[in-house]
Amino acid sequence: MSGGLLVAGTTSDAGKSVVTAGICRWLVRQGVKVAPFKAQNMSLNSFVTREGAEIGRAQAMQAQACRVEPTALMNPVLLKPGGERSSQVVLLGRPVGEMSARGYHGGRQQRLLGTVLDCLAELRGTYDAVICEGAGSPAEINLRRTDIVNMGIARSARLPVLVVGDIDRGGVFASFFGTVALLSPEDQELVAGFLVNKFRGDVSLLEPGLDMLHGLTGRRTYGVLPFRHGLGIDEEDGLRVSLRGTVRESNTAPPVGEDVLRVAVCAVPLMSNFTDVDALAAEPGVVVRFVDRPEELADADLVVVPGTRGTVRALQWLRERGLADALVRRAAEQRPVLGVCGGYQILGARIEDDVESRLGRVDGLGLLPVRVRFAPEKTLTRPVGEALGESVEGYEIHHGVATVDGGEAFLRDDRGNPLDGCRVGQVWGTHWHGSLESDGFRRAFLREVAAAAGRRFVPAPDTSFAALREEQLDRLGDLIEEHADTDALWRLIESGAPRGLPFVPPGAPA
Repeated sequence: MSGGLLVAGTTSDAGKSVVTAGICRWLVRQGVKVAPFKAQNMSLNSFVTREGAEIGRAQAMQAQACRVEPTALMNPVLLKPGGERSSQVVLLGRPVGEMSARGYHGGRQQRLLGTVLDCLAELRGTYDAVICEGAGSPAEINLRRTDIVNMGIARSARLPVLVVGDIDRGGVFASFFGTVALLSPEDQELVAGFLVNKFRGDVSLLEPGLDMLHGLTGRRTYGVLPFRHGLGIDEEDGLRVSLRGTVRESNTAPPVGEDVLRVAVCAVPLMSNFTDVDALAAEPGVVVRFVDRPEELADADLVVVPGTRGTVRALQWLRERGLADALVRRAAEQRPVLGVCGGYQILGARIEDDVESRLGRVDGLGLLPVRVRFAPEKTLTRPVGEALGESVEGYEIHHGVATVDGGEAFLRDDRGNPLDGCRVGQVWGTHWHGSLESDGFRRAFLREVAAAAGRRFVPAPDTSFAALREEQLDRLGDLIEEHADTDALWRLIESGAPRGLPFVPPGAPA
């Protein structure tokens, strides 16, 4: 078997990432050697591979679903938004410059098609099957000419296409029909059918519509996946609507101690790797929410200032909102604050930025004795160390280089030498993403937070974040196995799109 499939969507956030991961986990449980692939990803949630390459976190999660190590081949192009109109372009895991949307789609994107196809071909030569994920919608007719992630890659690599639609949003039949009807005859030949996502209710009530859709398009529906809570892992969209008020879904187990622990995450602009707090939300009795008002910090036992692609912009936002003053008051009152990556830089004394914002010297909040200078080169590493008597692993993705002038080192090597970060009182900062996924360290950190907050909170002694992630991936595999036509899906991956699929007018505009 040397098969492939492109999972496209009627919209952004239709569920392409989780469906791709579910198909990958289902296949690997059948003994298939499988890999994920996304030609071009736009995301502020990224990850560092073992070889020091930066890729989207969704592809790292999908690689875990495949039980393989993620590599740069799985996400050759990553776009990291720096605002509404420009992004950093990361090619094969390394940043190659900033570019406007017009400049990228005006020519640069199409020139990357050869690189993308080479990466896909290398994966297909190594694995039995490669499950590819599209981006946005394949029917974005304004971008079709330069597309390298949807029908562009499907046409070039002759991949069958499965279109996912989120029925929870409504209008899924119109979205399925319209997606096909806006494609050229050559593109339509590869669109094999549909997959309904997030359905609530009795499937028998949906079946007449699926039959009519088949009659209108000549294409079948490969499954109806029911709505499930807690499966939105490692989201991608870095410029989505505000996260204010969003609560990260927590473990349903009751707290071990008498109190819960409340964590408030400042929803700064261009927030990156906000998945760092998922490990906190996985702890029984920990409630994690995103906030953007100073009064929402009042009852928080821990405030997290997360990573951001715009450190100086986020700092200005905190000041404009009154959150900066609230953080300074918390530090004076010895109430816990944690800064991660860009958040760590914000908590420091001074920032010299001629790279990201190009505003030069800017005063930080002054809560940690740290000076940060932005370097043109990006740090991309997977460090290992110790903190609070426990081993810690993480990954670094940043341009800022920190000089620590005092305080206590946060993370150390096995000989006790400082590695990263700083602590003063109850204010902590580190460049390491993912450190809270280290179970022993997370529990030790939460015990310190609870003691400082005066909460009778006790971390669960047996919570394993890695095991919980594996359970989530198995649940995704179960969804595919139980609610998709896996025999038909297997044929699609192995043999390609059915021949003779009818053309649905009007097709792509000239």
